[in-house]
Amino acid sequence: MPRIVPRQWVTNEEGITGKIRTRTREYSAYVPDPLMGRQFSFTGECAAHIAEAETAIRSLHSNAVVLDRTDGLARLLLRAEAQASSRIEGVVIAAHKLLRAEAARDLDPSGVPDDLAGEVLANIDAMDLAMELADCEQTVTIETLLRIHERVLQASDLREHAGKMRVGQSWIGGSSYNPCDAAFVPPPPDEVPALLEDLAAFCNDTSLPAVAQAAIAHAQFETIHPFVDGNGRTGRAIIHVLLRRRGLAPSWCPPVSLVLATMKDDYIRVLDDFHSEAPPDSPEAVAGVDRWVSFFAQACTRSVDDAMLFEDRVGAIQADWRERLAPVRRGSSVDLLIEALPRTAILTVNQAARILDRSFTAANAAVQELVKAKVLKQVSIGKRNRAFESPEVIAAFTQLERRLASPSGDTHTAAPVRPVPWKRK
Repeated sequence: MPRIVPRQWVTNEEGITGKIRTRTREYSAYVPDPLMGRQFSFTGECAAHIAEAETAIRSLHSNAVVLDRTDGLARLLLRAEAQASSRIEGVVIAAHKLLRAEAARDLDPSGVPDDLAGEVLANIDAMDLAMELADCEQTVTIETLLRIHERVLQASDLREHAGKMRVGQSWIGGSSYNPCDAAFVPPPPDEVPALLEDLAAFCNDTSLPAVAQAAIAHAQFETIHPFVDGNGRTGRAIIHVLLRRRGLAPSWCPPVSLVLATMKDDYIRVLDDFHSEAPPDSPEAVAGVDRWVSFFAQACTRSVDDAMLFEDRVGAIQADWRERLAPVRRGSSVDLLIEALPRTAILTVNQAARILDRSFTAANAAVQELVKAKVLKQVSIGKRNRAFESPEVIAAFTQLERRLASPSGDTHTAAPVRPVPWKRK
């Protein structure tokens, strides 16, 4: 069963006379049960939520038209997912600024975006790596988790801790100086390696439905809290790894973190239900897992609903572009560029030439046609680079973020509950 481990926090304090005195305070760390060998059972209601989530994800992959035709919108949804994942931990940047920063980095890899953009781009890179590892590695290992975490922290001030398990005690809430009044104290550092080994083994198991497995793995990872920083972002990338590995989301994953970010208070509260101190087969512990898995499954279902609305919106935008530019010859540079724009939303002429597999001259002519039709707008990125962005795709991206920031899914009836970009005029 879970263990509550008593610990002491020792500090040296300077008194009024300048004399140093040692002060010892007590705190308790939580060590969860291993997952392997544990029997999980769900109520009928929870099982229904799991089934609904898995059906929704499969249906989206089967019925999507725009997403099925190109990975472009999946890339934009990945940006939204990565940014929302960061936003849960307080990192916020507007969509168009993030896109321009990424384009500038692509043009000059040696250039360093501003700290905020750099940190979110690192999170996007971690999501990309998670997808790559899900495809190419036969099993999830501790090394898998360390590599994802390394990518998450690569642009942060704590990069020296990237890809390394913590060697000290961490805690959540309370004082910044000690864990004695913390809301939650994860396991002591000496417990972390074995718990991560168990988690990796659980990630390779296939006995549970994929959504339930992703929910439990994410909750266990957050409970272990194995890193100095970046635990939330790494933990949410693990969701993507599992849904992809199990074949539920083979090409891309719905932006679950967009929903979790909106329901932050409920997310933390229900995740805390997972930290039961009772034996794992007790009614209390079973109910806590059930509440968490049910909450997670419903978040997955809502993320699918909004992803579908996003696809519909971008598909309508592309149809409108074709009307403005009619007649658009199938296979022409303009036709291919219309198909490619949701993937990039911002690009240079050289990038357009590579995407189209056409000459610079042909790509430039296509870009200029789209500029005249107000499909693209010229902007500056980096120091002296000219690029072109699609305001309508970025607006759809922003609309998605704003809608998902509303508890009701409609900002007209319920205002966003977290910082989101304003609609650009």
